[in-house]
Amino acid sequence: MGFRCGIVGLPNVGKSTLFNALTATAAAAAANYPFCTIEPNVGRVPVPDPRLDKLAAIAKSAKIIPTQLEFVDIAGLVRGASKGEGLGNQFLAHIREVDAIAHVLRCFEGGDVTHVEGSVDPLRDADTVETELMLADLESLEKRQTNAAKKAKGGDKEAKAQIEVMDPVLALLREGKPARVFKPSAEQKPVLDQMQLLTAKPVLYVCNVEEASAAAGNALTARVAERAKAEGASWVVVSAAIEAEVSQLTDEAERQEFLSSLGLEETGLARVIRAGYGLLNLITFFTVGPKETRAWTVHKGAKGPEAAGAIHTDFERGFICAETIAYDDYLACGGEQGAKDAGKMRQEGRDYTVQDGDVILFRFNV
Repeated sequence: MGFRCGIVGLPNVGKSTLFNALTATAAAAAANYPFCTIEPNVGRVPVPDPRLDKLAAIAKSAKIIPTQLEFVDIAGLVRGASKGEGLGNQFLAHIREVDAIAHVLRCFEGGDVTHVEGSVDPLRDADTVETELMLADLESLEKRQTNAAKKAKGGDKEAKAQIEVMDPVLALLREGKPARVFKPSAEQKPVLDQMQLLTAKPVLYVCNVEEASAAAGNALTARVAERAKAEGASWVVVSAAIEAEVSQLTDEAERQEFLSSLGLEETGLARVIRAGYGLLNLITFFTVGPKETRAWTVHKGAKGPEAAGAIHTDFERGFICAETIAYDDYLACGGEQGAKDAGKMRQEGRDYTVQDGDVILFRFNV
């Protein structure tokens, strides 16, 4: 399991250019006019993880299979999207289907591309999109609240649980605050999730900058960073133009040389993925053997059977134990046998909480 991240923003901020670069395809028709992306384009990309190569080298694996994540390029939102302006209803529906939002903000002046608002102001742009999402959530919840309130008065327990979440979230939205400000209890979280609120989704601000600011950012990205910190959101600086160039280089040494010349150690994709993992509390575990070394993704806090289920439902259903070696121990001991000999392999049961980097062999019986 990876995660599904929707790329949103105003028209002409670099969404499709970034999407093309991230997925190394030309599937999204990047062009200098609004609504060039009508249907959401979906691209699956491998998650880069240097640990895979090290594990595979020790196990002499024939194949290396990274975990994947999906990016969805969603057409540009405009003022009035919540009321259907600029094909708004379609776009809002597409946002509803993703796990997290990568909000692309234009953080560079000049260039040939015309800004839809006539000037460059990333915070204003962020507010424009956020307002439309909040208005859509407000309308959606107000419609549902009346019906739920009637049922709750009649003693419906499910409706009562919904009202206990709806009322505080509606109060926040009416104050101009997104639904993610609401901190649900463990019992309330599944109720909130079922409501599929647009502003309850975690946000990653992607600051699209000119080439010269790719390494250190600029005054505009500093303003976005300040906002992100205040909201508890994540942010990354990326140059979509650089990413587009890097995606065309097939030789790894050439890619690294190009990045180094710009003062960069890694691609923007790597930064977006790392921020996205943190955003959704995802961790990676590995299965290692002579046939393949493979990365798998689960949510932080996942127990052994859940991790087994990420591989196959039969593994979860018939879970017996997880033979586990920590990544550092696997490397230090030179592989599985060395870890066994050193007493570093552990047999973990159903209550074991999987740790990032665990190398696991699942024992199961169906």
